[in-house]
Amino acid sequence: MAQKTVLVTGGARGIGRGTATLLAQRGYRVAVADLDGDSAQAFFRCDVAREPSVRSCVRAVLKEFGRLDALINNAGLADPADPPVDRLSLRAWNRRLGVNLTGVFLMTKHCVPHLRRTRGAIVNIASTRALQSEADTEAYAATKGGVVALTHALAVSLGPQVRVNCISPGWIAKTRLSRKEHAQHPAGRAGRPEDIGEMAAFLISAGAGFITGQNFVVDGGMTRKMIYL
Repeated sequence: MAQKTVLVTGGARGIGRGTATLLAQRGYRVAVADLDGDSAQAFFRCDVAREPSVRSCVRAVLKEFGRLDALINNAGLADPADPPVDRLSLRAWNRRLGVNLTGVFLMTKHCVPHLRRTRGAIVNIASTRALQSEADTEAYAATKGGVVALTHALAVSLGPQVRVNCISPGWIAKTRLSRKEHAQHPAGRAGRPEDIGEMAAFLISAGAGFITGQNFVVDGGMTRKMIYL
């Protein structure tokens, strides 16, 4: 059987890098699409908010690997904070939508014909901010809520040939955290990129063959915790 190929967008750093590394360790051929950065996997420069760039990227991946079995839509503008809504520019709002939401649409649009051939899977990376918010995160929250809704719409439209699911990560630590910051999580620690990679690996596997249209919250239990000031 031919070795399976996975395309990970935003795979040069953070959750994307952790996911790409884990999938490569599991035996997948991994293509990383990103605007910049280094990667141990095959790297394809791509701006997911621009359709010509997405089209060229997908063509290059297929030329390199000959098949596509899974797409991990991870690329996004990660910092959720923006100016207050009355000072948030339309340009900044549209840039968030372009990368975080339209990018998922464009990548899916151009990968679907190839995923249908392999009866593949798509995993979209949203955020727990689709479910709860801090102040001044309107653009980010709107895009991640859109990713969750887009996921179940695609699952219905693309099934049964292509399964589509979503992961909503919680606090995935990029820097060293204090013991107190870790301890506030019911799981006892904040998340790591590979925690999201593990869930993505399961969702694209044959073991998840009866799972589609779902949003999986991976946050160490934080969205289930009652907090009183």
